[in-house]
Amino acid sequence: MKKGFILFFLFLIVFTPLYAQQLNSDELSYSEFLGYVKKYHPLLKQAGIEVSKAEATLMAARGGFDPKIEVDYDKKEFKGTEYYSLLNSSFKIPTWYGIEFKAGFDDTSGQYINPQNRTPEAGLTSLGINVPLGQGLFINQRMADVREGKLMLKLGDAERKLKAIEVLYKASEAYFEWKRSYSEAQLYKDYMEFAKTRFRGVQQLIELGDSPAIDSIEAGITVKSRELNLENANLKLGKAKLKLSNFLWIENVPVELEANIIPEQDLIKTLETTLQTSALMGKSDVLDFHPKIQAMETKLSMLEINRKLKANMLLPKLNVGYNYISEPDYLSSFNADDYKFNFNFSVPVFLRKERGNLKLAKLKIKDMEFDLSQQRLELKNKIKSQQLEIESLKKQKEVIDTLVANYTALLNSEEKLFSFGESSMFLINSRENNLVNTKLSQIALDYQYFTSNAELFRIMANPD
Repeated sequence: MKKGFILFFLFLIVFTPLYAQQLNSDELSYSEFLGYVKKYHPLLKQAGIEVSKAEATLMAARGGFDPKIEVDYDKKEFKGTEYYSLLNSSFKIPTWYGIEFKAGFDDTSGQYINPQNRTPEAGLTSLGINVPLGQGLFINQRMADVREGKLMLKLGDAERKLKAIEVLYKASEAYFEWKRSYSEAQLYKDYMEFAKTRFRGVQQLIELGDSPAIDSIEAGITVKSRELNLENANLKLGKAKLKLSNFLWIENVPVELEANIIPEQDLIKTLETTLQTSALMGKSDVLDFHPKIQAMETKLSMLEINRKLKANMLLPKLNVGYNYISEPDYLSSFNADDYKFNFNFSVPVFLRKERGNLKLAKLKIKDMEFDLSQQRLELKNKIKSQQLEIESLKKQKEVIDTLVANYTALLNSEEKLFSFGESSMFLINSRENNLVNTKLSQIALDYQYFTSNAELFRIMANPD
């Protein structure tokens, strides 16, 4: 073996492993990254506002059942004459089924008072009840508002989860793009250093007269080509890091990645555990707990409440009220002959408005039921499609890993042949280009596998 070839071979063995090392680097794991996003990202905090809105809506609806104090006082005096002084006060307690309890106190005085409004000198107290026997007994607007308010809490939680899932999915996409760009940049960096080492070795061989000068041009072209590839890869990596920084917040302060931070190297081993896709795929009722399905089912329940309210409008208005009245001093002695009684009845002759509103409410329910059935089918098929894609990508990965191993073996063999003077720089570069292209395809396939799992997470929806 010639001295020059031995020197080149030593260059190849000694220097090549050094360039593959990653020094002074810290990993930002995928699970850790998602933890930061879940805890600090403002869009996830914004998603919680939906629940707060629903709580405020429910509070407002429950306000319809708050007790109410009413006071009405009118007085007129002219040229020393008291025309009238009218005081009407009441305390009302509405209840769930439209029944209303009422306590009141009236006091009137003056020379020009309607006789029916006159009260004893001490005033007049009343205690009574008002009962709707037609519209409003089994369901009324106040009852419907409270029921819808409770459903709004469930709807708000479902919409919060949907927003959270979307943010986590986009954050995952950014992380996977960062990992892909980093792997490509690292690949070009490593092989640029290999090319430089080879170039220096060839120059040594040329100086010793053991290699033609044309090999130096061949090796130099490879170096420049690798430098160009690396610069483009670094550009993509810089953009990917900035995109990833959109999702990195700590205590309401946006942060950027430091130069020595690298993505998780063995992500493929932890991906399914982090996204919990394997656990979700084992559940038969995953669609029942899907936020989108829950949101649609909640909206369907709200439409059903509206339908019952519209159906109740077909009933006649029939309100009956009874109030026991007495002077304040006589409250302890009940006299059934002292009372006020009221009876109100009304009903439209044709009920066209009420029947039309009810029909519209039923049609909205039917429309939502069709949407819900279609959404269930689409989600079911999307999950199956995504599972098929992931299984296919696993098989493709096995194939491409084998290809990478084979191309590596071919390159190593060609380098050994070159060291014995039985090959050329052209063949080495050809083998190396095939290996680099295959590794790039491997990186792209890993990226596709990562994003496919994230898409399955997005479809199956489990942000917590």
